[in-house]
Amino acid sequence: MTATKISRRGLFQGRQTAGFRRILPPGATDVGLLACSGCGNCADACPTHIISIVGDLPSLDFSTGECTFCGECANVCPVQVFLGESPYRFSHVALITDNCLAQNRVECQACRDACPAQAIRFRPQIRGPFLPILEDEVCNGCGACISVCPVAAIEIRELSQEAVHA
Repeated sequence: MTATKISRRGLFQGRQTAGFRRILPPGATDVGLLACSGCGNCADACPTHIISIVGDLPSLDFSTGECTFCGECANVCPVQVFLGESPYRFSHVALITDNCLAQNRVECQACRDACPAQAIRFRPQIRGPFLPILEDEVCNGCGACISVCPVAAIEIRELSQEAVHA
């Protein structure tokens, strides 16, 4: 789930900070965020150190690593922030942008090598490097490809609700 950066006070007053997209830990819900105390236990327990507390609420930052869906964040939470089942798939997938080295005629396959779900494959092209193809149905949104991209060419794209539950 992606939300906008907002403090608890801002939540109740309807204020948001533009330009920030909050990515919730697996199993955390918008309703659960209302109960979040901002204690930081989830951030401390995360083995890949991708959870931080932003505006008193947990947020994932895939630029530093990936989510392994271990559930440690939910296990240490003293309140009911994690109301959903701990899924093995986010409601978003990776999106390879035009900044991709391979799309700019430079050989690179770092994202494919890092993807534990094997959702990224490379299609051969004549007189150029192989081009990345991301399979939305296979991508679990873990973010493993984001931190290894040397030019930050991978972003997050929300899935429709139908695709998440398929």
